[in-house]
Amino acid sequence: MSASYQSEWSIPVSVAPDQLAQIQAEFSQEWLRITSSAQQGTLEKPADRRFASKAWQASPASLLTAHAYLLSAKAMNQMVDAAQVSEPVRNRLRFSVMQWLEAVSPSNFMATNPDVQSALVESGGQSLQKGITNFLHDLQKGRLTQTDESGFELGKTVGITEGVVVYQNQLMQLIQYAPLTEKVHQKPLLVVPPCINKFYILDLQPDNSFVRHAVAQGFTVFLVSWRNPLPSDTDGIDTATWGDYLQHGVLQAIDVACDVSGQKQINALGFCVGGTLLSSALALAHAQGKEQVGALTLLTTLLDFNETGVLDVFVDELHAQARERQLGAGGLMPAQELGTTFSFLRPSELVWNYVVSNYLKGESPPAFDLLFWNADGTNLPGPFFTWYFRNTYLENNLKVPGRVKVDGHAIDLGVLSMPAYIYGSREDHIVPWEAAYASTHILRGPLRFVLGASGHIAGVINPPAKKRRSYWAQDTDALHTDAPGSAQAWLDTATEHTGSWWPDWSAWLAAQSGPMVDAREKLGNKRYTPLQAAPGDYVKVRAV
Repeated sequence: MSASYQSEWSIPVSVAPDQLAQIQAEFSQEWLRITSSAQQGTLEKPADRRFASKAWQASPASLLTAHAYLLSAKAMNQMVDAAQVSEPVRNRLRFSVMQWLEAVSPSNFMATNPDVQSALVESGGQSLQKGITNFLHDLQKGRLTQTDESGFELGKTVGITEGVVVYQNQLMQLIQYAPLTEKVHQKPLLVVPPCINKFYILDLQPDNSFVRHAVAQGFTVFLVSWRNPLPSDTDGIDTATWGDYLQHGVLQAIDVACDVSGQKQINALGFCVGGTLLSSALALAHAQGKEQVGALTLLTTLLDFNETGVLDVFVDELHAQARERQLGAGGLMPAQELGTTFSFLRPSELVWNYVVSNYLKGESPPAFDLLFWNADGTNLPGPFFTWYFRNTYLENNLKVPGRVKVDGHAIDLGVLSMPAYIYGSREDHIVPWEAAYASTHILRGPLRFVLGASGHIAGVINPPAKKRRSYWAQDTDALHTDAPGSAQAWLDTATEHTGSWWPDWSAWLAAQSGPMVDAREKLGNKRYTPLQAAPGDYVKVRAV
């Protein structure tokens, strides 16, 4: 007899009897081992950081509860893996079960967490009082506190690389950074960050700033700082479209960078959604008869949205239609909703551990620049968001030549034939590295693909001085057009290198950037005079 139940989409789900019997047998056998060890006093704490403290080891009942929870979680996940459903439904089941399992962990409740109980006793009740204060504070501001935000101030402790805003319009400010070397490469670099986040993830503090590193390598760096629209804005920003971001955002920034630098061609880098915007804009420029970018860098970027990882659980026609009815003609996609969605992609790390430490134990999180940035989200214009959701995640239209049109021009990413450096992060849950690698089958120029260790952000922000992590690259054919057909085939022949991938990228970009010339003393030019000091005003606007 098979086990069956109704999923949240009312789709009958079943598990084959033989697989169900095997799962039950494994569960029973492991449960007997656990209870036997508990009776003998030899039960060890599990290899799970939630149950790592000495308090769990010192409480036999709590330790047994932790093992029972983990064993049950394993069995539930095995049931999902064995469920006789389509893979999209399985992924949604897996995501839903993961959310439920993370929420009911015994570490999340005072009555079942001996570590919390010890803190309560040792503090004489002060931990609970402080936890309630922390909870009420977060309730008032409408979000979970992940770091001590008082330790950072934009423009003073983060986002402090010296530069000026040389241009601004309704959508963005363009920053030009001051040189740190007497000689610079002839071709400047334009950086296009994602508009879904603030740009200063690339310019946190001097010792982990990607921007400062690039400037220190002799590159003249321009950077787009996207506007953070607010509900109180009355200038129509809430109706901005995908095409507006291409024309008045990316392409306008390219025009200004070329004018200020005096170069007919520059190089450009896009990060995450910024890379999708940049590539689309360059295809649009090609259709308009312009070729202003000589070399392209894409960091954790999707051009082919066939494999989008865990985010796929949110993608379906009903969701797209609902958003289009809500926001398609105008309005804002709130930063808070976007931030909550991304946090619950990794709830154990980005939600429940803070619930335990902040509320149950009354602790204050330490200052961490990356988490300060993570809490500083941006709103998105509704028409932009709904177009992006449908044409990329839902229908994967961008990769099909001519299927997307902007201002009457057909978009074909296959016309991009400039040298390209494509980077993916091996543990990226937002842009799976295999999906980043898929760009090698779309772009037509000489390519270099590099794979970094760690995730979507930590893999990218990996300064060389830290001497952390590693990256994989093809050493024998650094610039190639015959990339292996599959991502795994590429990895099988790649070499792992210790440390940061930044020097590898700097060397590649230097070869695309022309001769060294004297650095200019003054930023901007007669047409585009400095408007204000970096990081500018747009990035300082907080979402509400």
